[in-house]
Parts: sequence; structure tokens; C-alpha cells
Amino acid sequence: MMAALTSHSGVAGVQALRRRGGSASASTSNARASHGSDPCAPRGGDVYNANVRGVRGSTGTVAVARGDTFVKSRKTTSTDTHTLSCRRALAARAVFAPLALQRGRIDVRRQGGTQGQGGGLRAGAADRGVSSTPRAVASAAQGAAPAPDRMRVAVSGASGFVGTRLVAKLLSQGHEVRVLARDVKSARRALRPESLPSGTITFVDPSQWSAAIVGCTGVVNLAGEPISTRWSPTIKAEIMASRIKATKRIADAIEACPLDRRPAAVVNASAVGFYGTSETATFDESAPAGSDFLSKVCAAWEGAAGPMEKLGVRVVLLRLGIVLDRDGGALGKMLPTFQLFAGGPMGDGAQWFSWVHREDAVGLVIESLTNSAMTGPVNATAPNPVRMGEMCEALGRTLGRPSWLPVPDFAIQALLGEGSTLVLQGQRVECSAALNAGYKFKYERIDDALENILR
Repeated sequence: MMAALTSHSGVAGVQALRRRGGSASASTSNARASHGSDPCAPRGGDVYNANVRGVRGSTGTVAVARGDTFVKSRKTTSTDTHTLSCRRALAARAVFAPLALQRGRIDVRRQGGTQGQGGGLRAGAADRGVSSTPRAVASAAQGAAPAPDRMRVAVSGASGFVGTRLVAKLLSQGHEVRVLARDVKSARRALRPESLPSGTITFVDPSQWSAAIVGCTGVVNLAGEPISTRWSPTIKAEIMASRIKATKRIADAIEACPLDRRPAAVVNASAVGFYGTSETATFDESAPAGSDFLSKVCAAWEGAAGPMEKLGVRVVLLRLGIVLDRDGGALGKMLPTFQLFAGGPMGDGAQWFSWVHREDAVGLVIESLTNSAMTGPVNATAPNPVRMGEMCEALGRTLGRPSWLPVPDFAIQALLGEGSTLVLQGQRVECSAALNAGYKFKYERIDDALENILR
């Protein structure tokens, strides 16, 4: 049975829903509430639509967030599921928050009696996941701070190779995530909220980054155009500009935050390409920048993050090595040829390969958010770098395949042009800062990392 409910205060809607029971479609127009300066508060003429299907048997908690909302609740004993889709959830919250309906109804309540972070009701512990559009964050800046053991982390570049795993890890540990996306739809496709661990995740377009950062525990900036391609002048400009622009936007947002609502830490990605390349030198965090294109990109990227330190924020410059995992990065590109018994080193195999397992890359990001000893440049590489030839031999051993067919320099140069420096040249990098800060690597040796990834 469907019922149309119209209310200005939410009270009539509650009473009507209680009278009718079962399923309902609610429409609330011209709703008004006192929400301070919240730009997403309802205004005259706004229409709020909610579709609710009754749940028979045990009921769960619905998470409500303003905007085009993805909600996945825990399974119930019924074949019916409940869905709540709101253009604006302030009105929906006014209508449904007081309810704790019995059998055959929907159970929507504030968990712990508080508004959930992200501008809506927070998903219960058994709920699968929540994602919402930028509107969900506007009032969160005025919300309560997260519990001491729970972080609220804004992440740019969340749809990338490291970012996707980072988001999943943060959610699995009970933290809230705000995805600072350049394109919300693309970010959702990459992260697939329905597959993520239980938790609260909000997708935010650039116009709302500032609002999303207010009240966050920390910010992680991983945004930037991919570099593993042929470098035309246009691509090189995009590689540089994408990193500087995102970092500057974050710095400006933090500067605009009230002093008591600024994040405590910012983890700004960089890369070991900062040091340039060498077959003989060893680089720790004290080494100067190199002079090639990637060195200049990394130096400019880190330089754009510098002003945040003057705002009283602890800034970690995480210089990532070659991140290894099965479904992407350098290893993802190498696996097919090895599986076809045609694997081998790129170039002469003498170049250094400073690597890190993706689990440790993510671990170092989280360590940087929580460990005050982590500050300034931090090399995100395993303690035992290897040469390219050693890496390929270890990969062959793990796969039970030979490593016998090297890819000649000229072939890689023809394919990638100037970008071939990524694979034909390298650097031996030490992770002194991470070890000194007490970080414990899960995978210190290449054989152990490959065994874990490919088992």
C-alpha cells in the first residue's frame, strides 16, 4: 500500500506513516528548519522524496544522508529490503529520525543518539556502507568530533591504485571517509561502495572540498594524473598541473577552516622520483632533489604542500616507491608476459627497483595520520630494494616461470619516449624516516611480498 504524505514540520508525516504502516512514499515541500548557516538546509520550494519499503522480521538501521544517496543495509530475515533515496535528507531526517517502528516497519534512528558524520544518520555497525553526494557534508562541519579512536579522513585521489585500498582499509578499521573527487561518478565507479566494508563514505565534488575538510582528523592527498604513459608536452603539463592544483585547493581549504576545526595531519603523496636516478648512489630523506622532469614534479608537488605547515598542521610528504600488487601498477603490467613464459627484465636489469607492497603503502599512510613522529619527507619503500634483474628472477621463481627474455631499451623508448625513464632508470632508496618513527613493515623482502601477492 502506497501513501502520499505532505508535511511542513515532519510531524504529520510521522503520524501518517504510523497510521498506515507497510510501505510509503513521502514528499515534503517548503520544509524549513533552523540549521544555522548550513547552505544545504531546506529552503522554500525544495521537495524531498523518500521511498521506503517495509521490512518484515528483524529490522536494521537505515543511514540517511543528504543528496543522491547510496545506502546498503544489513540483510534481514525477509526477502524485502529497505531503500531510502533523498534529494535532501534534512526533511527526511525530520520525518523519520524519531521513528523506531515495530515489525513490518522501517527502523530509522540516530545511533547513540547523535547525528552521524556526513550530514545524516550514520549507518549501524551491521550496515554495509554509505555513500552520498557533496550535499551530505555541508552541515557536518558543525557536527560533533569523531570518537577518540575513530578518524574522519578526507582523501583525494581515492580512486587510484593506492587510494582504493586505503579507503577500504580505513572503513574496515571503523573510520569515516570523505572522498574528495574531481568527478563523483567516476570515483563511485572505481570504489564501488556496495563492495566496501561497513562504514560511512561521502563523495564530494570540488565545489564542496572546503566544507568536507572542516572537522576532519586528517587529509590524504594522492591526486594526480598517471605518469606511466608517453610524455607529450601536453601530458607533462597535466602531470604537473593536476598535482599542484589539487594540493593548492586542499591548502586553501585548510586555511579557511576555523582554527579548532583544522585537520591535525596532512599526508601529501610524492614519489622517490624526487631524487632523480642513479645506479650507484643511495638516497634517504635528507638527499636533495634531482634535476629531471619527475624530480621537478615531485619538488613542486611537495612545495605546494609546504604552506600547510605554517597553519599548524603536521605535514607528511610520502615519497612512494614502486607500489606492488596483482591488479595494477608495475607488477600488473609485468605479469602477463611472465605467465606466457616470455618474462624478463626491462633494459639491462641493473637499474634499482625501490618497491613497496601496497599493504605497506597503505599502512604508511595510516601511520602518518596517527603517528606524530612522522613528519616531513618519508620514503614509502621497503627496507630491501633490489635491482630490476633480481625483481624479475624473484617473480619468475614465485610464478614457476623463467625470467629469460629481457625487453631491450630501444623497444621501451619507442613505446614510452621520455617516460621510459620510469622503467629503464631507478634509484636505491632507504626508508630511514619510517623505521625511525617505529613503523613495522609487513613485507620487507621481495620474495615474501610476491609470495603474498601471487599465492
